[in-house]
Amino acid sequence: MTDITLKTDYLIAGAGAVGMSFADVILTETDADIILFDSRAKPGGHWNDAYPFVTLHQPSQYYGVSSKELSSGLRDEVGLNKGMADLASGAEVNAYFDQVMRQTFLPSGRVRWFPMCDWLGGTRFQNRLTGQTYSVEAAKTVDATFLKTSIPSRHTPNFTVSGAKLIPLNDLPDVATPPDGYTVIGGGKTGIDACLWLLEMGVAPKDIRWITPRDGWMLDRANTQPSMDFFEQTLGSVANQFESIAYSTSIDDMFDRLEACGYFVRIDKDVRPKMFHGATISQAELAALREIKNVVRMGRVKSLGATEIVLDGGTVPTTPGTLHVDCSASAITNEEIKPIFADDLITPQMVRSYQPIFSAAFIAHIEATRADDAEKNRLCGVVPLPNHDTDFIRFTSAFMLNQYNWSQEEDLRQWLLENRLDGFSKLVSQVTPEDTAKKAILKRIKEASFPAGMKLQGYVSELKKCGMA
Repeated sequence: MTDITLKTDYLIAGAGAVGMSFADVILTETDADIILFDSRAKPGGHWNDAYPFVTLHQPSQYYGVSSKELSSGLRDEVGLNKGMADLASGAEVNAYFDQVMRQTFLPSGRVRWFPMCDWLGGTRFQNRLTGQTYSVEAAKTVDATFLKTSIPSRHTPNFTVSGAKLIPLNDLPDVATPPDGYTVIGGGKTGIDACLWLLEMGVAPKDIRWITPRDGWMLDRANTQPSMDFFEQTLGSVANQFESIAYSTSIDDMFDRLEACGYFVRIDKDVRPKMFHGATISQAELAALREIKNVVRMGRVKSLGATEIVLDGGTVPTTPGTLHVDCSASAITNEEIKPIFADDLITPQMVRSYQPIFSAAFIAHIEATRADDAEKNRLCGVVPLPNHDTDFIRFTSAFMLNQYNWSQEEDLRQWLLENRLDGFSKLVSQVTPEDTAKKAILKRIKEASFPAGMKLQGYVSELKKCGMA
């Protein structure tokens, strides 16, 4: 079958949240033509395959494309997120991206959308249903697939299974009869979500066993709220973070201080976390998880049998009637880091900690307003995705350098203030001269930021000497 030749300014591979966020800014801030393609039938990326009870872990105000609000603007009145900004459900996120495509992108006349298409490499892609191939003459190609999200429903376990009942997280709502008990395998965000959902559905904590290879440092969601009512907590946590880093005497002391000030939380006070993925959690969720007492910390599962689970550090019994829930798929992962701008290829990665979607929007803005790749990459230093606890150091250091560079550019300061995905700039802009308490918090941030940045650079050097960075 002969290729159909197309021409565009930007060929975007992947119509997930990153690709959509990038395209939205290009559409809004330039007159460029865009071609978007994805292997799925609808935009939204991995959200199309998410488990039924998934929600955002951060307030909805921080998610989606810049031009269209996702949040309802309400606070949750019930549940484990009560009193805080709403967390959009997976169904809401899917509907949102579909609306963006149908109501904003396509009516513009400058976006062409090719669903059900696989990337063949370079500027070629192929329709899964028809076999038709396309060759695109594109000024720029955007690889919005680089930040890979492992999908629980498609995940193949890294352990053998023989004679045991194992289901992906997606199938939990389809359970028809009570099993002997539930064993949740995985200590990350999906494992947390599985445990919380079972508890909310009325499963007794004693009937849940949680296999978690590593405990993780997490963030208190109350410190991420994008409203003035939470100013002291949200911006205060930034001040606490910088001061904890700046005054620390060692890496361990830094983590102790970050926990003592409320920036970090952990499930078990007696277990030192070795993982950091940037997950957020409410105090109510934390209390619920602490009700689960049967927590297995013996490393990763190696094999799952009808009567025995073999782990790195030993074995634990199980039964043929126990339902095992696979939550071992990783979240967004990428050990490789590459320049975001490289001639005619743009590879969106994180440039702000915890926010890959904001990062994609910011990268698009830099693409639209700067001409030189070296300058673009200077303003878009990659914030490496964290995994181990000490990754927090490089992660935070890289973002602080970016934030400093952005603060030196008047147009970028204005863009951050006006972009809806940047809630912090708006909070700061609303502080009046009479708000002495709020001004004091901002002063603390300013005074601690430089020494904190220097301390982090010292810790990065220390980790490099130990071969850990």
